[in-house]
Amino acid sequence: MTQRTWRIGLTGGIGSGKSTVAGFLARRGAAIIDADAISRSLTTPGGRAMAAIASTFGESMISPDGAMNRQAMRERIFQDPQAKRQLEHIIHPLVSQVTAEQAQAALKTGHRVLVFDVPLLVESGERWRKQVDRVIVVDCDVSTQKQRVMARSGLNAEEVERIVAQQASRAQRLACADLVVFNQDLSFDGLDSLIGQVAADFGL
Repeated sequence: MTQRTWRIGLTGGIGSGKSTVAGFLARRGAAIIDADAISRSLTTPGGRAMAAIASTFGESMISPDGAMNRQAMRERIFQDPQAKRQLEHIIHPLVSQVTAEQAQAALKTGHRVLVFDVPLLVESGERWRKQVDRVIVVDCDVSTQKQRVMARSGLNAEEVERIVAQQASRAQRLACADLVVFNQDLSFDGLDSLIGQVAADFGL
């Protein structure tokens, strides 16, 4: 019997432990397709988005090494909301294109569980939802999120609160979930064991 292919969306707020969960799934044989990493790669020197960014925004948005000048772009977007839409118009189709390429490559090498690690899956509306069979949300309470991010990043409470406020709310994420991994007071091994049970549901 041919094993079915699963396309799983994995998301969670900053500090939820989503990247750790992705690592546990990868160790069990899932192919991880990281939307954030793909998006970042597009604006590195020689990245696929760079020609369009230069022609749309001008050379002032390009660093000397040929990457997008993130600081300059942040300031531009802050001053001009239209610039954010223009940038998304360049980046989003390319993320979709590279995601499809990576998914195809994973299937060709025999992977039958594709995990799309998408921090902003909920915020993107139907764009991601319709591409996956299941959505896994890694969840914890907001105060735990903030403590974890402050501990690992050195950001202050106000900066972390600003980041959390820009993401979908906990309630919005949970409303989109087919499966919730509650990563509140679990040890590293406890979370690993829980992901083992989740992975088994998808034939891993």
